[in-house]
Amino acid sequence: MNASDRTPADLLRSALAADPARPLVTFYDDATGERVELSVATFANWVAKTANLLQGELSASPGDRLALLLPAHWQTAVWLLACSSVGATADVGGDPADADYVVAGPDTLDAGLACSGDRIALSLAPLGRRFPAAPAGYADYAVEVPSQGDRFAPFVPVDADAPALVVDGAELTGAQLVERARTDAEALGLTPGARLLSGRAYDGWDGLSAGLYAPLAAGASVVLCRNLDRLSPESFEKRVESERVTATAV
Repeated sequence: MNASDRTPADLLRSALAADPARPLVTFYDDATGERVELSVATFANWVAKTANLLQGELSASPGDRLALLLPAHWQTAVWLLACSSVGATADVGGDPADADYVVAGPDTLDAGLACSGDRIALSLAPLGRRFPAAPAGYADYAVEVPSQGDRFAPFVPVDADAPALVVDGAELTGAQLVERARTDAEALGLTPGARLLSGRAYDGWDGLSAGLYAPLAAGASVVLCRNLDRLSPESFEKRVESERVTATAV
C-alpha cells in the first residue's frame, strides 16, 4: 500500500489500483454454510454503492455518527469502509440514541429503534437477501443499495485527522486507524498477498483489525469466519489448506 494513505478509504483505493481482481474478503458463516468471496473490485463496488446511499439518499456528511450494530460479516466490512469514504464516524456497538444513523442486523433491530435518524436494516441472509418485508421503522439495505451508483466521490474531502471510528470506548481518526492497522499487520506477519484467517468478533479493535483493517493495510486478504466455534478441528485444518491461509487470528 502507499505510504501516503491516511484513511481506510485511501487504503481501498490503493488496493483497487494495485490489483482489482485479487480476493480481499472471503466470508464464511459456519452456522448457515455460507461462503462469499469478494475481490477488491467487487468489495469496492459495494462500498461505493453504500457510500452513495449514505451521502446521496440519507444526506450523511462528515462528522455525522453512525451506530453500527452488526456482527463480523462481509457487509459490516462494507459499511465500515463506506463510512470512511463519506467521512462519517462508525460507532461500533454504539448507543443508537446518540447516533445520527443506525445500521442494524436481525438481532439488534429493537435496540436500533432508539435512533431518531434514518435506520437501515440488514437481513445478513446468504446472498444478501432482503427481508420478506422491511422491519418496522427501517429501510431494507438489500432493497435500497442495488440502484445506487457504482462510483463514489465525496461532496467534501474526508479529513484524515477527523474521527473515523469509535471502538472499545476510544475514538480514532482515520490517520490513527491506518497507523494502528499497519502496526498490527506487521505484528501478524502480513505481507502483500498473505491470507489471514480471522475468527474474531467485530466488537473490539482486535477483531476489526484482524478481520479487515490490517489485511487491507498490508495488501493482504482476510478469510473472515463467523461462528467458527461450530467448525471441527479437522474441518478447520481443511479450510486453512483450501483457502491457502498464511496466518490466523482466532
